[in-house]
Amino acid sequence: MKTENPRGFRDAHASPGRQAKNLTLTLEAHPYGGAVVLHCAGRLIFRDEARALSTMLGEVLPTARKMVLNLADVKSVDSAGLGELVLLHMWADAAGYSLKLACPNQSVRHLLDLTNLVSVLDVYASVAEAISAMRHEDLLLA
Repeated sequence: MKTENPRGFRDAHASPGRQAKNLTLTLEAHPYGGAVVLHCAGRLIFRDEARALSTMLGEVLPTARKMVLNLADVKSVDSAGLGELVLLHMWADAAGYSLKLACPNQSVRHLLDLTNLVSVLDVYASVAEAISAMRHEDLLLA
């Protein structure tokens, strides 16, 4: 059964990197269990940027099943960006995928704390910690 991505996009093609006006997305394969790291750089904001993130996740996560969003180079997030992160988390969770957020800078982390989204999203200080959490989850399921 094919799982539809969170925004319902079906015809977009995955690429090693994609750029919206204010957001660049780059995929990196990680040696652990088929996990991929999606490096996000720029601003996660309303319109094309939030849509680009959803499209990329919707294309890649059903195959990889494990992804870390590296937010180290995300300079700012608006309410649409926060909403997109929550939507993606809910979609991934419902589909049985593992989606972790890593390396939010101080201002993004403060925003996640302020909105209490750290209690909803899986947020880690580093990509290595997020990958370690995936390993731990796999051990618990085994």
